[in-house]
Amino acid sequence: MSGPDASEPVRPRVAVVGAGIVGARAARELISPGADGRPGASHVSISTRREERRDQLRATFGASVPVLWQTDRVDGSDSRGPADVVLVAREPREQLEVVSAALDAGSHVIATTDDPEEVESILRLHPRAVAAGRSVIVGVGLSPGLTCLLARHAADLLDTVDEIHVARDGAAGPACARQRLRALRGAAQEWRDGTWVRRAGFSGRELLWFPDPVSARDCYRADLAEPLLLLDAFPDVTRLSARLAASPRDRVLAPLPVLVGPPVEGGPGAARVELRGTRDGRREMVVYGVFDRPGVAAAALAAVLALRAAAGDVAPGSHGVAASVDPRPVLAELARRGVRAAAFDPA
Repeated sequence: MSGPDASEPVRPRVAVVGAGIVGARAARELISPGADGRPGASHVSISTRREERRDQLRATFGASVPVLWQTDRVDGSDSRGPADVVLVAREPREQLEVVSAALDAGSHVIATTDDPEEVESILRLHPRAVAAGRSVIVGVGLSPGLTCLLARHAADLLDTVDEIHVARDGAAGPACARQRLRALRGAAQEWRDGTWVRRAGFSGRELLWFPDPVSARDCYRADLAEPLLLLDAFPDVTRLSARLAASPRDRVLAPLPVLVGPPVEGGPGAARVELRGTRDGRREMVVYGVFDRPGVAAAALAAVLALRAAAGDVAPGSHGVAASVDPRPVLAELARRGVRAAAFDPA
């Protein structure tokens, strides 16, 4: 009997922890046909802490994806042992415990959190991940996430990069919307000439252009994770900043508590990333943008990165997207799945 084909792609077991908009969409991406016409993963499960959400997703997925109601400690393992990859899509500030447990269980981990403190804590798991021979990718969403990937791609067009500025508009669902308002009322971190500088949230208004139909939006400083993740990937840059598009209504709502209701898809969103540096001895600027539903872009990126981690294409350690993968094949696969970015004319 002949053995398995060495060219056969790895089809891992993936456990999705968190059944909101991004988690449910990521599971669907993982069971959808790949470029070879076969599902990327051999087995996908979803776990949720909401019994009603379990029932809803069981009706949606049927027998194709087991949906589990788990209220205790979760590490992605089942009766067959640890998952090859655990994709953590719980609400921001509720992911670190799962990431740590999954890493201890022996799984690669994809974490979608964009909370700066939680992102920093997950980045600090780097020595443990290296010792375990496992990869952890954190900040996997539209932004951070896809913007970090675009920053890496844009950096390859320049000889040197000294400034990176990111902005985004929109939210994937209720939990993301709450995190967005929390960021606007927090203190922003900007990297300037080797030092972190704290700025008030909702300050520094700047009119920035996004891909149509979003077009021009007023953007403000906010407590975002992008600078942390980009500095990890680009330690020699002198300036890093991140802003959120916001309205006067957001200024009124930002100080108020936000209750998270049932998962409901957010509207269209957009992100842009601007790099400044030199090419052939001249100052140059490269600007990329993307328009999509944030939940769609985040889920597609998370699924693609989960498959690449399982295939051994990501070095052991804990990093953001920009420091983890070659952007070209990932962007090509995202385009095949319908998520496309475009370059702006700096003029």
